[in-house]
Amino acid sequence: MYLCCMAKVFTEIIKLSEKDCFYIVERHKTEFTYPLHQHKEFELNFIERGKGVRRIVGDSVEEIGDYELVLLGGEDLEHFWDQGTCRSEDIREITIQFSGDIFGAELLSKNQFASIKRMLRKAGHGLSFSMNSIMKVYSTLDTIASEQEKFVQFLKVLYILYELSISDDARVLASTSFAHARQRQESDRVQKVKQYIYDHYAERLRLEHLAELVGMSPVAFSRFFRQRTGRTLSEYIVEIRLGFAARMLVDTSKNISEICYECGFNNLSNFNRTFKAKRNYAPRDFRAMFKKTKAIV
Repeated sequence: MYLCCMAKVFTEIIKLSEKDCFYIVERHKTEFTYPLHQHKEFELNFIERGKGVRRIVGDSVEEIGDYELVLLGGEDLEHFWDQGTCRSEDIREITIQFSGDIFGAELLSKNQFASIKRMLRKAGHGLSFSMNSIMKVYSTLDTIASEQEKFVQFLKVLYILYELSISDDARVLASTSFAHARQRQESDRVQKVKQYIYDHYAERLRLEHLAELVGMSPVAFSRFFRQRTGRTLSEYIVEIRLGFAARMLVDTSKNISEICYECGFNNLSNFNRTFKAKRNYAPRDFRAMFKKTKAIV
């Protein structure tokens, strides 16, 4: 496995042969050294005894606990694990990587694969699984790298993916506007409004106008949008704007004030406060962290 530098982010070249369904590797280490990178393959990554390690997936930055399990998919989803405050002398990492077309469109269209298909679609943002989900597949994960029979190993991976796909506690990590991930299939009205917000995030977005786009009253539309998305309209707009702001902080040299106003925020103090509340870091610190992770090592 090696990395090549393309633009600002490293692209990882996966050791996945044409004759294999998965690339599976188990490592024991004391520190994380890979820089910020991306790859076109899906990746299921399990970490044990990694408390204090900092996980970066798109514009999501979180400190992990003793156990960590995430599923990543999509060529534009940068990710990285930073040593953070972890002092463990034996960090265990199991990585399973596979091509997006391993199952094929025909197989994914079958009823038995419906939940896996939905999960793989969401993985374009990165998915983090709860401790409860991790424990359900732990015994299988624990032995998967040492399994000598390749067909049995294939069945074990399939079992893990299925169990994770039916869990109802997976958390989406990166924002839509940062990850450039395709939005999930939704009603035409919700999709139309989301696309309009995505295209006009820098402008003033009025509830009345958005409701008019789909032929609803403002009150009815607000209720409808929250029921269908789990978020209020204002929360969704802020999330989209923050995603674009995070992308500009990473990919441009524009100053923070410029980014603030270009992303639809009309107050710099409010932008800084909101960004830190949602991303755990102030915009300046967020930019500095990504510059650090992009250094050639």
